[in-house]
Amino acid sequence: MIPGMDQRADTFEARRREFAAFLRSRRERLAPSEVGLPEGFRRRTPGLRREELAMLAGVGTTWYTWLEQGRDIRPSAQVLNALADALHLDEAERQHLFTLNDRQTAQTVSSAPEFVDEPLKRMLANLTHQPAYVLGRRWDVLAWNRAAEVLFGGYDTLDRDERNTMHRLFADPAHRRLLVDWEAVARVSLAMFRADSARYAGDPDFERLIALLKQASSEFRDWWQRHEVVSPLSGIKRIDHPVKGRMCFEHTGLTLTSRPEMKLVVYTPLDDEDTNRKLAELLA
Repeated sequence: MIPGMDQRADTFEARRREFAAFLRSRRERLAPSEVGLPEGFRRRTPGLRREELAMLAGVGTTWYTWLEQGRDIRPSAQVLNALADALHLDEAERQHLFTLNDRQTAQTVSSAPEFVDEPLKRMLANLTHQPAYVLGRRWDVLAWNRAAEVLFGGYDTLDRDERNTMHRLFADPAHRRLLVDWEAVARVSLAMFRADSARYAGDPDFERLIALLKQASSEFRDWWQRHEVVSPLSGIKRIDHPVKGRMCFEHTGLTLTSRPEMKLVVYTPLDDEDTNRKLAELLA
């Protein structure tokens, strides 16, 4: 037996399950009227029937059913594009479909701890008036600056799971209270996380984190089942700080070219809510 073969086989099986569940979720959200088909009668499940989707994609019903059952089938790029067209997938969803199906992109997280090199730490420290942190593969916060600490609270006392961005969003009540638009932020963040982590689908470390979050949060559990994905977005984040009250930031995520599995997230204070003054007072 080749070392690691069992784990790799388990990972591929988990990816097939994720691929199958994503297909099924996109099929069930698509109304017959959206693709020019009659509604008909006696529809016991939402969305299109499997045979309808197979017809639209130009594949056999049995073969498509096997895909949704997670069988070990390797559709071509042409077939994947046909499925994406039939399902009316947007660009983020199409990319997600391809990533889940591509065994070459399947990556297993090393057991070695992730680290941030010294030049990047120095850059973080010099962002004196912009809260910023570095995320790892699982969106664990690996390094941060003082501005991030005064805005979001200390990270030093948190363990690895507690420093995870998804864990803070869904399982940390204090962090949840910071976010004025918590539901909107959480749903978009979850969709970005799912799209970003598709290449690690089935990885045991990711599976453990997801199981933990499902247990900790009913919202995470319900929204995870929807299989929503979006491309990385910048945007406005409104904070209700326990000391300074309402503050407003524009957040931007940047992939590091030297470490593409890592991201630098920067919060730029805006004029709204007198944010610059409030942040300066927190940093004084």
